[in-house]
Amino acid sequence: MTDPRYTKLAKMLVEYSTSLKPGDRVLLDMIDVPDEFSIELMQAARAAGATPIIEVRHTRINREVLRNTNSEHARLVRDLELFRMKKVQAYIAVRGSANASENADVASDRMALYSRTTRPVLNYRVNKTRWCVLRWPTPSMAQAAGMSTEAFEDLYFKVCTLNYLKMARAMVPLERRMKQADRVHIKGPGTDLTFSIKGLGAKMCKGDRNIPDGEVFSCPVRDSINGRIQFNTPTLYSGTKFENVCLEFKDGKIMQAVSNNTRRLNEILDTDPGARYTGEFSLGFNPYILSPMCDILFDEKIAGSLHLTPGQAYEECDNGNRSAIHWDMVLIQRPEWGGGEIWFDGELVRKNGMFVPKDLKPLNPTNLK
Repeated sequence: MTDPRYTKLAKMLVEYSTSLKPGDRVLLDMIDVPDEFSIELMQAARAAGATPIIEVRHTRINREVLRNTNSEHARLVRDLELFRMKKVQAYIAVRGSANASENADVASDRMALYSRTTRPVLNYRVNKTRWCVLRWPTPSMAQAAGMSTEAFEDLYFKVCTLNYLKMARAMVPLERRMKQADRVHIKGPGTDLTFSIKGLGAKMCKGDRNIPDGEVFSCPVRDSINGRIQFNTPTLYSGTKFENVCLEFKDGKIMQAVSNNTRRLNEILDTDPGARYTGEFSLGFNPYILSPMCDILFDEKIAGSLHLTPGQAYEECDNGNRSAIHWDMVLIQRPEWGGGEIWFDGELVRKNGMFVPKDLKPLNPTNLK
């Protein structure tokens, strides 16, 4: 018997997240996902009148693809996948992995080459399709979260199928404020950072792109960031775990970057010139996600968090920065994580992870659950 939670999640992805309709073609990109869920998702897409195209992948095989890639191979993959992506109106990716560090021994230059070459596929998917990306719960994710497998699965389905429509209504005032804001000031332990988001807009993330969801993002004016930010959340990028990342900015550029693995951190930031500038600034507020688990689709939505992103800007809030990198780094500002403040144009917007203005208080955890 199929887990009823599979049916509920598949239905939400099809009917809410991607709004599939008769005649749509949807690419289902399934990585280490149980066949039972893949089937549920195909059936839900067909029930909506859409035509599902399914790709089944495995992380250990993907590692081997990357280990000895070269320019000729990466260009061929790009051309084939871009051709296919242009044939669909929607894209759903469900990504599982028994080992989140599977790519830890893939050489940095191979990863950079592949990322740069295949970037047009990602750009087309993000900008031209209705898409949704989510993880699949695995024992390795449960371990990273410090939870039993069963308890983590319960949390996962609670987080992924919450009332995103209610959350969307509560986001509207924050999106409006970010669209109108100019100067942003972030304060906290080891952090004193200023920048402008003037004229770059804002975008609500309400369960129709990523699952889990719960953030509103904008983008810094490319050369406006000055100061220092000390992240307190571990981050996993290209299979390598980084802790205690600290970035120092001058006129928008990362001039100094240190962490527990400073060498690899700077290798990634040297992928291309745009990797040392930022492409996103966002506030996270999912009420059920409280602790990091080195999975960015969860960690960037942690209640009381913000993230700042070296690399590529999104089309919705585009400061012109271009890069093969898009690396969300998370700072939690709840009191037990050291606290902190966020100011827009001299007004205190959030203190110690809690929104202060009356119109933003519906985004605080007790009001979203």
